[in-house]
Amino acid sequence: MKDIDELIKHYGLEEDPEHVIVPFLDKNGRPKRRYLLKRRFIRIVYAEGYFIDYPLSDVIKATVQYPELLLSEALYRMYKESD
Repeated sequence: MKDIDELIKHYGLEEDPEHVIVPFLDKNGRPKRRYLLKRRFIRIVYAEGYFIDYPLSDVIKATVQYPELLLSEALYRMYKESD
């Protein structure tokens, strides 16, 4: 997971043995953190009964860009911007 280590260094994120930690300020200026499991893929199950496995690198990028949004919404916006 060398690419994940590079993202952690690039964005100045924190980590522990099981998580990538994304610190951010909420809309009121209070410090918060998002914890992402260190897994090759993160699965999001949607209400319609289907699921998508997203690469952890994309999950990290989306969380850094949109930390206050639901992960599914953050990924949607990130992919939409890249098209």
